[in-house]
Amino acid sequence: MYKLYFMPGACSRAIHALLNELEQPVELIARDSVADFKQVNPTNQVPVLVDGDLVLREGAAIVLYLLEKHASPTLPREPELRAEFHQWLMFANATLHPAYSLLFFGARALESDAAKQEVLTRGAARLSALWAIVEERLQDRPFICGEQVTAVDMMLAVYANWGQYFPLEIELGARTRRMLARVAEHPALVRAIESEATVAA
Repeated sequence: MYKLYFMPGACSRAIHALLNELEQPVELIARDSVADFKQVNPTNQVPVLVDGDLVLREGAAIVLYLLEKHASPTLPREPELRAEFHQWLMFANATLHPAYSLLFFGARALESDAAKQEVLTRGAARLSALWAIVEERLQDRPFICGEQVTAVDMMLAVYANWGQYFPLEIELGARTRRMLARVAEHPALVRAIESEATVAA
């Protein structure tokens, strides 16, 4: 059985939902329940996935490991389509996620109200521009990689939910909002949210 270190609502939720999608049993361990989590991950971040002796600490690496290990049909076999999937996975994990991280940093770490507001304003503009890229991608498809929900869509849905924590507007296009609404109803993600609430309670 896999072990997944998580925080409710964090990016680990997408990994949890993917495990549900793959019908893999998982033991959930709340990060805050671990006395010294840096012993698990020196960066002090989730997700961390444990599979026997293997410990993976980066979200995109975990996604690719699980999709390949369980031969998920959502990971294309054709080299061009697989490369495109990889590109969007990295966009989510290495471009969009850090843009939200900047907002969290500004809100929590900056003492000057003026500096905090500038970081939040610039961060929101950056995020709006990134979501515009998603909006363009969805011009001819319901989900990022085509006709079905993939781990990329679930990652985007988790990140989009973080906007509620900031007193500013992050613009999401109509197609993006429609996609996010559909992903929010995806059974694997719904089960992840319900399970996390139980463990964290």
